Amino acid sequence: MKPVAAAGDAQFQDHVIEIFETTTIEVPPQFGTVNAIAGQAAFDTIVAAVAAAKAGEVSGIVTAPINKEAMGSAGIRYPGHTEILADYGGAERVAMMLANDDIRTVLVTIHTSLRKAIDQADFDAQMAAIRLAHEGGRALGIAAPRVAVAGLNPHAGEGGLFGDEEIRIIRPAIEAARVEGIDASGPWPGDTVYMRARKGHFDIVVAQYHDQGLIPVKYLGLEEGVNITLGLPFVRTSPDHGTAFDIAGQGIADPASLRTALAYARLLVAARARNEEIERTV
Repeated sequence: MKPVAAAGDAQFQDHVIEIFETTTIEVPPQFGTVNAIAGQAAFDTIVAAVAAAKAGEVSGIVTAPINKEAMGSAGIRYPGHTEILADYGGAERVAMMLANDDIRTVLVTIHTSLRKAIDQADFDAQMAAIRLAHEGGRALGIAAPRVAVAGLNPHAGEGGLFGDEEIRIIRPAIEAARVEGIDASGPWPGDTVYMRARKGHFDIVVAQYHDQGLIPVKYLGLEEGVNITLGLPFVRTSPDHGTAFDIAGQGIADPASLRTALAYARLLVAARARNEEIERTV
């Protein structure tokens, strides 16, 4: 490992891990424990990475998992990475896209209770998620992404028998997105839409709440999944798993998801550069 004074000083040498230290910790916390010092250090690192990205010192950010309880114990009241990145990155609307080789999903609501998620999944939230899903698909090289929107209720409401959010909110948003030229469809029942996506019927699925979207992706395996934050002025990816305190310090953690996150970050940075070059020449 090699310390650097600033992110822009990195030389990217082979077999060298360059460290830009954002927090000085005199006594490192014990492995696998919730600690306010570690929570503060994690937050400081994210904020420093965002500053480097906004300043153009780095092309993108790949974040490791954070422990939300540790950040909370340090008095930091953010529910997760996404909200910190949106706030410090200056983005009005962001969305999580979880992706692997089989499916991709974008969330309408993120880290909130299910009761609150139902209230937050309004027309504006639907439109933001559908638009960001479309943009995310294009960023991954899909010229005309087919966006499937999942329903909120069982059987997508069954024509209003099991809830009317699909009729009042979700379907009008899909229709409005189609007017904008987005290939959006639905609302589709949440219990079958991912199966259809795996069969190639759709490129991206818009899920209404956290677990509706993340369970299908994580069921297929954490090792190949990646979390992409859409709507930021810079690229950000991360593994799709947590901190795994139960195996901390044992040297047995699987780095596959982190490798996938790095690969996606390179892909997205390259795609963004190509798009910017095209815009300059048009």
